[in-house]
Amino acid sequence: MGEASIPKPIKFLFGGTAGMAATCFVQPLDLVKTRMQVAKGVEGAAKPTTLSVISGIVKNEGISTLYTGLSAGLLRQATYTTTRLGIYTWLFENFSTEGKPPGFFMKAALGMTAGGAGAFVGTPAEVALIRMTSDGSLPVDKRRNYSSVFNAIARIYKEEGLTTLWRGATPTIARAMVVNAAQLASYSQAKQAILGSGYIQDGIFCHFVASMISGLVTTIASMPVDIAKTRLQSMKYVDGVPEYKGAGDVLAKVIKKEGFFALWKGFTPYYFRLGPHTVLTFIFLEQANMAYKLHVLGIEGAQAGCELFYKH
Repeated sequence: MGEASIPKPIKFLFGGTAGMAATCFVQPLDLVKTRMQVAKGVEGAAKPTTLSVISGIVKNEGISTLYTGLSAGLLRQATYTTTRLGIYTWLFENFSTEGKPPGFFMKAALGMTAGGAGAFVGTPAEVALIRMTSDGSLPVDKRRNYSSVFNAIARIYKEEGLTTLWRGATPTIARAMVVNAAQLASYSQAKQAILGSGYIQDGIFCHFVASMISGLVTTIASMPVDIAKTRLQSMKYVDGVPEYKGAGDVLAKVIKKEGFFALWKGFTPYYFRLGPHTVLTFIFLEQANMAYKLHVLGIEGAQAGCELFYKH
Protein backbone atom coordinates (compact mmCIF):
# COMPACT_ATOMS: atom_id res chain seq x y z
CA MET A 1 0.00 0.00 0.00
CA GLY A 2 1.34 3.46 -0.91
CA GLU A 3 0.79 7.00 0.18
CA ALA A 4 -2.68 6.97 -1.42
CA SER A 5 -3.77 4.73 1.47
CA ILE A 6 -4.05 7.84 3.61
CA PRO A 7 -7.31 9.64 2.69
CA LYS A 8 -6.82 13.09 1.17
CA PRO A 9 -8.74 14.95 3.93
CA ILE A 10 -6.44 13.31 6.51
CA LYS A 11 -3.35 14.32 4.50
CA PHE A 12 -4.56 17.93 4.34
CA LEU A 13 -5.35 17.86 8.06
CA PHE A 14 -1.86 16.57 8.83
CA GLY A 15 -0.30 19.21 6.56
CA GLY A 16 -2.12 22.08 8.26
CA THR A 17 -1.46 20.66 11.72
CA ALA A 18 2.26 20.17 10.97
CA GLY A 19 2.50 23.81 9.84
CA MET A 20 0.74 24.92 13.03
CA ALA A 21 3.10 22.88 15.21
CA ALA A 22 6.14 24.40 13.46
CA THR A 23 4.69 27.90 13.96
CA CYS A 24 4.74 27.38 17.74
CA PHE A 25 8.55 27.27 17.51
CA VAL A 26 9.17 30.19 15.15
CA GLN A 27 6.44 32.68 16.16
CA PRO A 28 8.87 35.01 18.05
CA LEU A 29 10.88 35.47 14.85
CA ASP A 30 7.69 36.41 12.98
CA LEU A 31 6.94 39.06 15.59
CA VAL A 32 10.48 40.47 15.46
CA LYS A 33 10.38 40.58 11.65
CA THR A 34 7.10 42.52 11.69
CA ARG A 35 8.36 45.00 14.31
CA MET A 36 11.44 45.69 12.20
CA GLN A 37 9.39 46.15 9.03
CA VAL A 38 6.92 48.64 10.52
CA ALA A 39 9.69 50.71 12.17
CA LYS A 40 10.07 53.93 10.20
CA GLY A 41 13.67 55.00 9.70
CA VAL A 42 14.66 58.14 11.62
CA GLU A 43 17.67 60.05 10.30
CA GLY A 44 20.60 59.84 12.68
CA ALA A 45 18.99 57.13 14.82
CA ALA A 46 20.51 53.68 15.16
CA LYS A 47 18.91 51.08 12.91
CA PRO A 48 17.10 48.32 14.80
CA THR A 49 18.74 44.90 14.78
CA THR A 50 17.21 41.53 15.58
CA LEU A 51 18.90 41.46 19.00
CA SER A 52 18.00 45.07 19.86
CA VAL A 53 14.35 44.44 18.99
CA ILE A 54 14.22 41.21 21.03
CA SER A 55 15.92 42.80 24.05
CA GLY A 56 13.63 45.86 23.82
CA ILE A 57 10.52 43.68 23.74
CA VAL A 58 11.66 41.51 26.66
CA LYS A 59 12.71 44.54 28.72
CA ASN A 60 9.68 46.75 28.06
CA GLU A 61 6.84 44.30 27.40
CA GLY A 62 7.88 41.00 28.95
CA ILE A 63 9.16 37.77 27.43
CA SER A 64 5.64 36.41 26.84
CA THR A 65 5.06 39.25 24.34
CA LEU A 66 7.28 37.35 21.88
CA TYR A 67 4.33 34.99 21.42
CA THR A 68 1.76 37.74 20.82
CA GLY A 69 -0.25 36.88 17.73
CA LEU A 70 0.31 33.13 18.05
CA SER A 71 -3.42 32.44 17.59
CA ALA A 72 -3.33 34.40 14.31
CA GLY A 73 -0.20 32.54 13.20
CA LEU A 74 -1.92 29.23 13.86
CA LEU A 75 -5.08 30.26 11.98
CA ARG A 76 -2.94 31.44 9.06
CA GLN A 77 -1.33 28.00 8.86
CA ALA A 78 -4.68 26.23 9.22
CA THR A 79 -6.21 28.22 6.35
CA TYR A 80 -3.23 28.86 4.05
CA THR A 81 -1.41 25.53 4.30
CA THR A 82 -4.53 23.36 4.10
CA THR A 83 -5.94 25.28 1.12
CA ARG A 84 -2.58 25.29 -0.67
CA LEU A 85 -2.15 21.54 -0.13
CA GLY A 86 -5.66 20.71 -1.31
CA ILE A 87 -5.47 22.82 -4.47
CA TYR A 88 -1.92 21.72 -5.30
CA THR A 89 -2.79 18.03 -4.92
CA TRP A 90 -5.89 18.43 -7.10
CA LEU A 91 -3.93 20.32 -9.80
CA PHE A 92 -1.01 17.86 -9.59
CA GLU A 93 -3.31 14.92 -10.23
CA ASN A 94 -5.18 16.69 -13.05
CA PHE A 95 -1.97 17.64 -14.84
CA SER A 96 -0.41 14.19 -14.48
CA THR A 97 -0.74 12.16 -17.68
CA GLU A 98 -0.90 8.36 -17.57
CA GLY A 99 0.64 8.30 -14.11
CA LYS A 100 3.54 10.55 -15.21
CA PRO A 101 3.92 13.65 -13.02
CA PRO A 102 4.09 17.12 -14.61
CA GLY A 103 7.48 18.61 -15.50
CA PHE A 104 9.47 21.09 -13.43
CA PHE A 105 8.05 24.28 -14.92
CA MET A 106 4.49 22.97 -14.77
CA LYS A 107 5.03 22.04 -11.10
CA ALA A 108 6.32 25.57 -10.47
CA ALA A 109 3.20 27.02 -12.12
CA LEU A 110 0.95 24.70 -10.09
CA GLY A 111 2.79 25.62 -6.88
CA MET A 112 2.41 29.33 -7.60
CA THR A 113 -1.30 28.92 -8.37
CA ALA A 114 -1.96 26.90 -5.23
CA GLY A 115 0.14 29.30 -3.13
CA GLY A 116 -1.75 32.31 -4.46
CA ALA A 117 -5.13 30.71 -3.78
CA GLY A 118 -4.06 29.67 -0.28
CA ALA A 119 -2.78 33.18 0.43
CA PHE A 120 -6.12 34.72 -0.57
CA VAL A 121 -7.98 32.42 1.83
CA GLY A 122 -5.43 33.12 4.58
CA THR A 123 -5.32 36.93 4.19
CA PRO A 124 -7.77 37.72 7.06
CA ALA A 125 -5.58 35.73 9.46
CA GLU A 126 -2.52 37.45 7.95
CA VAL A 127 -4.02 40.92 8.57
CA ALA A 128 -4.81 39.95 12.17
CA LEU A 129 -1.28 38.55 12.63
CA ILE A 130 0.43 41.70 11.33
CA ARG A 131 -1.71 43.94 13.53
CA MET A 132 -1.29 41.82 16.66
CA THR A 133 2.49 41.49 16.29
CA SER A 134 3.03 45.19 15.46
CA ASP A 135 0.66 46.55 18.12
CA GLY A 136 3.34 46.92 20.79
CA SER A 137 5.34 49.28 18.58
CA LEU A 138 2.48 51.82 18.55
CA PRO A 139 1.92 54.55 21.18
CA VAL A 140 -0.21 53.19 24.05
CA ASP A 141 -3.24 55.31 23.09
CA LYS A 142 -3.17 54.04 19.50
CA ARG A 143 -2.87 50.32 20.20
CA ARG A 144 -5.70 48.07 19.09
CA ASN A 145 -5.23 45.52 21.92
CA TYR A 146 -6.84 42.56 20.18
CA SER A 147 -7.25 39.68 22.65
CA SER A 148 -7.12 36.89 20.03
CA VAL A 149 -7.28 36.32 16.28
CA PHE A 150 -11.05 35.88 16.46
CA ASN A 151 -11.44 39.12 18.42
CA ALA A 152 -9.23 40.84 15.83
CA ILE A 153 -11.22 39.56 12.84
CA ALA A 154 -14.56 40.39 14.49
CA ARG A 155 -13.46 43.93 15.40
CA ILE A 156 -11.90 44.61 12.00
CA TYR A 157 -15.15 43.52 10.34
CA LYS A 158 -17.28 45.60 12.72
CA GLU A 159 -15.08 48.73 12.87
CA GLU A 160 -13.57 48.88 9.39
CA GLY A 161 -15.69 46.69 7.12
CA LEU A 162 -15.37 43.28 5.49
CA THR A 163 -12.95 44.39 2.74
CA THR A 164 -10.35 45.46 5.33
CA LEU A 165 -9.85 41.77 6.15
CA TRP A 166 -8.42 41.43 2.65
CA ARG A 167 -6.32 44.60 2.76
CA GLY A 168 -2.94 43.88 1.20
CA ALA A 169 -4.30 40.75 -0.49
CA THR A 170 -2.45 41.53 -3.73
CA PRO A 171 1.08 41.64 -2.21
CA THR A 172 0.12 38.73 0.08
CA ILE A 173 -0.77 36.62 -2.97
CA ALA A 174 2.29 37.88 -4.87
CA ARG A 175 4.57 36.99 -1.97
CA ALA A 176 3.09 33.48 -1.73
CA MET A 177 3.63 32.95 -5.47
CA VAL A 178 7.23 34.22 -5.29
CA VAL A 179 7.94 32.07 -2.21
CA ASN A 180 6.46 28.92 -3.80
CA ALA A 181 8.37 29.41 -7.07
CA ALA A 182 11.67 30.36 -5.38
CA GLN A 183 11.47 27.53 -2.83
CA LEU A 184 10.69 24.89 -5.44
CA ALA A 185 13.51 25.90 -7.78
CA SER A 186 16.19 26.61 -5.16
CA TYR A 187 15.35 23.65 -2.90
CA SER A 188 15.53 21.16 -5.78
CA GLN A 189 18.87 22.58 -7.00
CA ALA A 190 20.34 22.79 -3.49
CA LYS A 191 19.38 19.22 -2.60
CA GLN A 192 20.77 17.93 -5.91
CA ALA A 193 24.09 19.72 -5.28
CA ILE A 194 24.28 18.50 -1.66
CA LEU A 195 23.66 14.85 -2.57
CA GLY A 196 26.01 15.18 -5.54
CA SER A 197 28.85 16.26 -3.24
CA GLY A 198 28.72 12.90 -1.49
CA TYR A 199 29.33 14.45 1.94
CA ILE A 200 25.70 14.36 3.13
CA GLN A 201 23.22 11.51 2.69
CA ASP A 202 19.51 12.01 2.04
CA GLY A 203 17.66 12.56 5.32
CA ILE A 204 16.55 15.23 7.78
CA PHE A 205 19.98 16.94 7.89
CA CYS A 206 20.09 17.09 4.10
CA HIS A 207 16.58 18.59 4.08
CA PHE A 208 17.66 21.14 6.71
CA VAL A 209 20.75 22.28 4.77
CA ALA A 210 18.80 22.44 1.49
CA SER A 211 16.02 24.39 3.21
CA MET A 212 18.46 26.93 4.66
CA ILE A 213 20.05 27.48 1.24
CA SER A 214 16.60 27.67 -0.35
CA GLY A 215 15.48 30.02 2.43
CA LEU A 216 18.27 32.45 1.61
CA VAL A 217 17.22 32.68 -2.05
CA THR A 218 13.55 32.90 -1.12
CA THR A 219 14.14 35.60 1.51
CA ILE A 220 16.08 37.80 -0.92
CA ALA A 221 13.39 37.39 -3.59
CA SER A 222 10.29 37.85 -1.44
CA MET A 223 11.13 40.45 1.22
CA PRO A 224 10.32 43.60 -0.81
CA VAL A 225 6.83 42.22 -1.45
CA ASP A 226 6.56 41.21 2.21
CA ILE A 227 7.34 44.69 3.56
CA ALA A 228 4.71 46.17 1.21
CA LYS A 229 2.18 43.68 2.59
CA THR A 230 3.15 44.37 6.20
CA ARG A 231 2.97 48.17 5.89
CA LEU A 232 -0.41 48.04 4.10
CA GLN A 233 -1.96 45.66 6.62
CA SER A 234 -0.73 47.56 9.68
CA MET A 235 -1.41 51.12 8.44
CA LYS A 236 -3.98 53.46 9.96
CA TYR A 237 -6.07 56.17 8.34
CA VAL A 238 -5.41 59.79 9.36
CA ASP A 239 -8.41 62.09 8.77
CA GLY A 240 -9.83 59.48 6.41
CA VAL A 241 -6.64 59.36 4.32
CA PRO A 242 -4.63 56.10 4.16
CA GLU A 243 -0.91 56.23 4.82
CA TYR A 244 -0.23 54.31 1.60
CA LYS A 245 -2.22 54.07 -1.64
CA GLY A 246 -1.01 50.59 -2.53
CA ALA A 247 1.98 48.23 -2.70
CA GLY A 248 3.81 50.39 -5.27
CA ASP A 249 3.37 53.45 -3.08
CA VAL A 250 4.82 51.59 -0.09
CA LEU A 251 7.92 50.54 -2.05
CA ALA A 252 8.43 54.05 -3.46
CA LYS A 253 8.10 55.74 -0.05
CA VAL A 254 10.34 53.23 1.71
CA ILE A 255 13.09 53.65 -0.89
CA LYS A 256 12.77 57.46 -0.85
CA LYS A 257 12.62 57.94 2.93
CA GLU A 258 14.52 54.94 4.31
CA GLY A 259 16.80 53.81 1.50
CA PHE A 260 16.78 50.97 -1.03
CA PHE A 261 18.02 48.31 1.38
CA ALA A 262 15.20 49.11 3.82
CA LEU A 263 13.12 46.85 1.56
CA TRP A 264 14.94 43.98 3.29
CA LYS A 265 14.22 45.13 6.86
CA GLY A 266 13.79 42.13 9.13
CA PHE A 267 15.99 39.97 6.87
CA THR A 268 17.61 37.97 9.70
CA PRO A 269 14.43 36.90 11.57
CA TYR A 270 12.62 36.28 8.26
CA TYR A 271 15.42 34.02 7.03
CA PHE A 272 15.84 32.12 10.29
CA ARG A 273 12.08 31.59 10.43
CA LEU A 274 11.66 30.32 6.86
CA GLY A 275 14.17 27.45 6.74
CA PRO A 276 13.49 25.95 10.19
CA HIS A 277 9.71 26.29 9.73
CA THR A 278 9.92 24.23 6.53
CA VAL A 279 12.07 21.55 8.16
CA LEU A 280 9.94 21.38 11.33
CA THR A 281 6.77 21.13 9.24
CA PHE A 282 8.34 18.27 7.29
CA ILE A 283 9.39 16.45 10.49
CA PHE A 284 5.96 16.78 12.12
CA LEU A 285 4.21 15.73 8.91
CA GLU A 286 6.51 12.75 8.50
CA GLN A 287 5.79 11.57 12.06
CA ALA A 288 2.02 12.03 11.64
CA ASN A 289 1.97 10.05 8.38
CA MET A 290 4.07 7.23 9.82
CA ALA A 291 1.91 7.05 12.96
CA TYR A 292 -1.30 6.91 10.87
CA LYS A 293 0.09 4.13 8.68
CA LEU A 294 1.21 2.14 11.71
CA HIS A 295 -1.73 2.61 14.08
CA VAL A 296 -4.64 3.05 11.65
CA LEU A 297 -3.59 1.15 8.54
CA GLY A 298 -1.44 -1.38 10.39
CA ILE A 299 1.57 -0.96 8.07
CA GLU A 300 4.89 -1.41 9.88
CA GLY A 301 8.05 0.25 8.59
CA ALA A 302 6.12 2.41 6.12
CA GLN A 303 7.71 5.42 4.47
CA ALA A 304 6.30 8.78 5.51
CA GLY A 305 5.31 9.81 1.99
CA CYS A 306 5.68 13.58 2.46
CA GLU A 307 7.32 14.33 -0.88
CA LEU A 308 4.25 15.87 -2.49
CA PHE A 309 3.90 18.30 0.39
CA TYR A 310 7.57 19.08 0.80
CA LYS A 311 8.73 19.40 -2.80
CA HIS A 312 5.77 21.28 -4.27
